Amino acid sequence: MRQKTYYEAYLDDFDKITVFLSKDSYGGVSNRFHLRDQSGHIRNLVISSIEQTQNNYNKYTLHLSESITIGEEYEVVHQFARATILEYGAIVKTEHFDELFYYDGDDLGAVYTKERTAFALWAPTAVRVKVEISKDGAVSNYEMTRSDRGVFRLTVNKDLENASYVYLVRVNGAWREAIDPYGIASTVNSQRSVIVDRSKIRVKPSNLPLMKDCDAILYEANVRDFTIQRGIGVNHPGTFCGFCEENETTKEKQTGFSYLKSLGVTHVQLMPVMDYGSVDEADPKRFYNWGYDPVQWRCLEGSLANDVTNPYARIFEFIKLIETCHENGIRVNLDVVFNHVYDRERNALDLIVPNYYFQMNENGDFSNGTYCGNDVDSTRRMCRKLIVDTCVFLCRTYRIDGFRFDLMGILDINTMNEIVDRCRLIHPGFMVYGEGWNMPSFLDQSRRACIANQVQMPEIAHFSDRFRDVTKGNTSEYEINAKGYCSGAVYLIDHMKNVLAASCLDVGDQPLFQNPKNAVNYVECHDNHTCWDKLRECCKEDAREIRIQRMKMCNAAVLLAQGIPFLHSGQEFARTKHGKSNTYNDSDEINQIDYARRDRYQELVDSTKALIRIRKNHPCFRYSDTKTMWEHISFADIDRKVLIYQLHDEHEDVMVFFNPTTEEFSYHLPYAYELLYYNAGVQNESLQDVKIAGVSTIVLAHCHDSSRTDSDI
Repeated sequence: MRQKTYYEAYLDDFDKITVFLSKDSYGGVSNRFHLRDQSGHIRNLVISSIEQTQNNYNKYTLHLSESITIGEEYEVVHQFARATILEYGAIVKTEHFDELFYYDGDDLGAVYTKERTAFALWAPTAVRVKVEISKDGAVSNYEMTRSDRGVFRLTVNKDLENASYVYLVRVNGAWREAIDPYGIASTVNSQRSVIVDRSKIRVKPSNLPLMKDCDAILYEANVRDFTIQRGIGVNHPGTFCGFCEENETTKEKQTGFSYLKSLGVTHVQLMPVMDYGSVDEADPKRFYNWGYDPVQWRCLEGSLANDVTNPYARIFEFIKLIETCHENGIRVNLDVVFNHVYDRERNALDLIVPNYYFQMNENGDFSNGTYCGNDVDSTRRMCRKLIVDTCVFLCRTYRIDGFRFDLMGILDINTMNEIVDRCRLIHPGFMVYGEGWNMPSFLDQSRRACIANQVQMPEIAHFSDRFRDVTKGNTSEYEINAKGYCSGAVYLIDHMKNVLAASCLDVGDQPLFQNPKNAVNYVECHDNHTCWDKLRECCKEDAREIRIQRMKMCNAAVLLAQGIPFLHSGQEFARTKHGKSNTYNDSDEINQIDYARRDRYQELVDSTKALIRIRKNHPCFRYSDTKTMWEHISFADIDRKVLIYQLHDEHEDVMVFFNPTTEEFSYHLPYAYELLYYNAGVQNESLQDVKIAGVSTIVLAHCHDSSRTDSDI
C-alpha cells in the first residue's frame, strides 16, 4: 500500500520512478531528486509531473535517463538530502520484466540427494539471499549466489534430510524471512520448510480405467468432517488416516470409508488438504476451518495428520488415503485454492518478490475480487509457472485424478488451459473444473477463466449455478424463500428443461455451456444452505414426508441430467447445518457428518444409490457433446406442470417424469416400459399406464434388444 509514510519511492518502469512526499514533510515540496546506488554514485532524476493526491501527498513522476540494474539497492534523495529506499513497484508487472527474468527450469526449491541438496530460489529483485538451515540443533547460514534470470543458487554437500530451512531475502531495503514457495514439507504451522527425500514419496498406480468426464459422479467431502463424529468406530477421527480407515465397527455401522464405498460414486472431491493458515496445527481441535486460506500450495495440511511434528507423516498418511480410494474404485480430486493466500504481507511469495504475484494497479492498490484483499496474478509468467508446476507436481506425485478450482474466475484462461494440457499428459482422464464466476478483479474480463469465456476452455467444466437455482430455488440467504421447479415453482418448467440438457440447448433459456462435459450440475455444496435446510424454509407448507420426496427429486435431477453430477457429502441423507448458510469456521458439531441422521434418512440414501446405479447403467444420461445429446433427448410436459424428460438410443428408450406438484396425473405409454425407479428405489414391474403421484420422480425404460440387460450397458 502506498502513501503510508512521509517519503516513498517506487520503481514503476525501467525509466519511471514514482515518489510520494507527504505535505507534513517539507510541505511535500522538493525541486529536485537524485538516485544513489550502493557505491554512493549519484545521478540526477528529471521531474516529469507533479500531482496532488487526496491523501495529503504530492506525487512526483520522475524520469530515468540511464538504465539501472534490477537486483541492486538504490535510494532516492530529495533536495533536503533526505533519502528513502527505491522499492521495486509496478516494474515487476511489465512484460519486459517477465522477458528478462522468466525462468523455465525445473529445479526451483530444494532438490535432495543423500550426498547434497541444491537450493534454487527465483528472486530477481533481491540484493542478497541466504539460506538458514537447521539440523540436529545446529543452525547454519549460507550465502546464495545470483545466477541467470534472477535465480539464487546454493549447493550444500551434506546429507540434509529432515533439515528445516528458511530463506533470508534482502529486498526493498529490508531483510525478510520466508519459507520456500516450492517447498513440499513443513514444520508445524508453516514456520519453516523441510527437506525430504522425494524418492520416498511413492504412490501405487491406480490401474483404474480411463473415464469420460460425464461418466464421473463427484462426491464432495471434508477430511475432518467425514470422520470427526464420536462413536462411529474410527480410531483416528478427522485425519487422513481416519478418512480411509476400515474395521469391523465401521463395516457394521457403515460409517466413514465403509459408507463412502457403498454409495457407488466414482470420484471423491476432497475439500482443501494443502497447507492453510486458519487452523493451529499444534492444537487442531481449538479452531475449525474449511481451509480456503492457503499458505503453501505444495505442502499438505498438518492438522489432518496424526503426527504434525513429523514432516513425512502427513505425506505418507495422505498417500494411504489416495491408494485406499483407488484400490476401492474411487478416484480422488483435490479442491485447490490458487486465487488468493491467507495473508499476503506474510506470505512467502510477497516476501520474496514483493508485488509480483498479486494483481495490482498503477496506484499500488491490490485487487479484491476474492474479497480477501489479494487476488493472485496468474498472468505474470513466473506466477503462472508456479501454479502450473504445482498442479503438475500434485498430479504426478500423488496420482490424483482431478482438480476443482476455487474462484477459478480470478485466474486467467491461458493458465487454466495449460494446467489441463500438462496434467493430461500425465493422466489422460484428468478432470479440471471450478467456480467460473466472473469475479470483479483487476484482470480484464476477456481473460478471466469464467463461464462467459468457457468456449475458450473446451476441456474445463464450470459449476452450473443456473442448474442449482432453477432446481431448488435461488441460493442467497436473502432469497431463502424463493422456490425452484423441484420445490414447487412449476412456472420454471421450461428452465428446468434447459438445465436437464446441461444448459447447452436453446430450450427454455439461452445456452450457457458449449457441451455437457462443461457443466457441473449441483443443488448443494459446502457453500450456502444445505438443500434440506433450503427446502425447509421455502416449502414450509410441506409435511416432512413431502419434503423428503422433494429432496429425492433434487437428487434425481442432479444424477439424471446431462452433464457432470456433483453431490455434497450428506446431501443424500438430508444433511442439515441447522439453518446456517456459511459454516466455514463454525464448529465440528455443525459441520460433522452425522451418521445417526444418515440412519434416520436411510430411504434417501437408498434412493440416491438407486439413481447412481441408473446413471451408470444407462449411457443416455451421459452424453459428452451437444450434437449427440441433441439427437437423443427431448422434452414434453403434462398440463405445463409435470416435466417429461425423454431419452433414446439404438438400444432403449428411457422416460423420466418429474412431478413437483401435490396433484396426481396419468400418462399412457406407447408400449410397456420397465419401471426402474419410483421415488425410493428400483421397482421390478412392467407397465404401460403410469400413475404419477404428487411430488414424485419416476424412471422407466424400454429396451429394444430383448437379449440386452443392464450389465451389458
